[in-house]
Amino acid sequence: MAPKVLVSDKLSETAVQIFRDNDIEVDFLPNLGKEPENLLELIHNYDGLAIRSATKVTEKILERATSLKVIGRAGIGVDNVDIPAASKRGVIVMNTPYGNMITTAEHAIALMFAVARQIPEASVSTHAGKWEKSRFMGVELTGKTLGVIGAGNIGGIVCDRAVGLKMKVLAYDPFLSDDRAARLGVTKVELDELLKRSDFITLHVPLTDKTRNILSRENLGKTKNGVRIINCARGGLVDEEALAELLKSGHVAGAAFDVFAREPATANPLFGLSNVVVTPHLGASTTEAQENVALQVAQQMAAYLNTGAVENALNMPSVTAEEARVMSPWLKLSEHLGAFIGQMTDEPIKAINILYDGRVSQMNLDALGCAAIAGVMKASNPDVNLVSAPVQAVERGIQISRTTQAKSGVFDGFIKLTVVTDTRERSIAGTVFSDGKPRFIQIKGINIDAEIGAHMLYTTNEDVPGIIGALGRTMGTNGVNIANFTLGRSGPGKAAIALLYVDEPVAPGVIAELKATGLFQNVSPLQFNVA
Repeated sequence: MAPKVLVSDKLSETAVQIFRDNDIEVDFLPNLGKEPENLLELIHNYDGLAIRSATKVTEKILERATSLKVIGRAGIGVDNVDIPAASKRGVIVMNTPYGNMITTAEHAIALMFAVARQIPEASVSTHAGKWEKSRFMGVELTGKTLGVIGAGNIGGIVCDRAVGLKMKVLAYDPFLSDDRAARLGVTKVELDELLKRSDFITLHVPLTDKTRNILSRENLGKTKNGVRIINCARGGLVDEEALAELLKSGHVAGAAFDVFAREPATANPLFGLSNVVVTPHLGASTTEAQENVALQVAQQMAAYLNTGAVENALNMPSVTAEEARVMSPWLKLSEHLGAFIGQMTDEPIKAINILYDGRVSQMNLDALGCAAIAGVMKASNPDVNLVSAPVQAVERGIQISRTTQAKSGVFDGFIKLTVVTDTRERSIAGTVFSDGKPRFIQIKGINIDAEIGAHMLYTTNEDVPGIIGALGRTMGTNGVNIANFTLGRSGPGKAAIALLYVDEPVAPGVIAELKATGLFQNVSPLQFNVA
């Protein structure tokens, strides 16, 4: 059955057609986002939901979205999506952070010009029939120092444009490397130095606990007298009341804001001040940007629903289409390793440790880790997936760690998974052979080569005569066909294991019969999703 997507906000017909061109059934209901009760009644029918800002994806909506796999937001901001609730339900949330980068950066530059030359006030005055040429004395940008707080995607474009305007650019960004700063032509500084030296300051960071009120009353007091401040990033980055006071006193010569702490902003301390330029969150509001993000979100969602490729996800690692193709058997192996240990563990898990050896250590380890954790967690909750499993692991206080190492054995690469409880550690390792099929290659430190089937039986015992006979005889007399039979031991007369790949689930009566022989320390039926 073809995947089905609901578009509940306004996207272009070209974007909607992308779904159809990728064999995805789509319902285009652009006003449904404004009708939450109707959305609540329909959402269970869809695998994907494409939105802008009007649709509010609440926990209540997600509870009804029993088939939903992915939410695509055409744009950057996802304040209208309950991401923690989506993660718990295993729903991927994507946005389109690159489609409106240039548009937002250009808006910041435009506002900088506007506040430097008092263009809005001059326009209003001239429209009123006044000719107040002497009233609107501005300043040049050439030769001035611009402080850019956040030199990521949008901030980097602003830096580039400002350098082109012959401005001296300072950048504060803890993640900005020296090499990138050199390529941008900017000087990397700490925040206090930026505040002290900048004639203009522009913000381009997300709103997080660390960036909230980054321009606090204290930090605003550190700024150069006559500074002008531009914010096209997020409301909440600037103490608006403190800024209004400094604008009135003249310490801050001007400000230009496109975003506010509370939106829609119908009242704000900055409103009504003659040296403040304000716009109603227009950073992404160009024809080109709106079309770009619509096309991008449709392409991303179609790729995920058809190939498993994950791009610009906010609650799981991104996996490109090429990675999805190459990594598919390794993702399946990771899930199988987790499923084995998850089914063998009947006590609270304290830690999950994952070792990546050889060529697999160069792959997308975040995605492989999510698959392994999902395999472990499915034993207690079959509904978890790559998105929700890591969330549940954190909620349960499970410590996750990973290690990488160069090729250390006969295999080009392998994954080893270890689970720690209060009483023991369990480990299993696996690899992918050239035929693309995952194999178990070690259990409890005992080397094996086991094909993985949907139905398996795992036993442990001492290495004594009669084990193979007991297993074969019991399976045969109960009509259980063995497709593959793998044995391993740590040494003659020492610990031994057997892993049987059978055609159907092993009945409890057969398990009891094997245990009654007294030959086995453990007899465990296992199930794996090999589809």
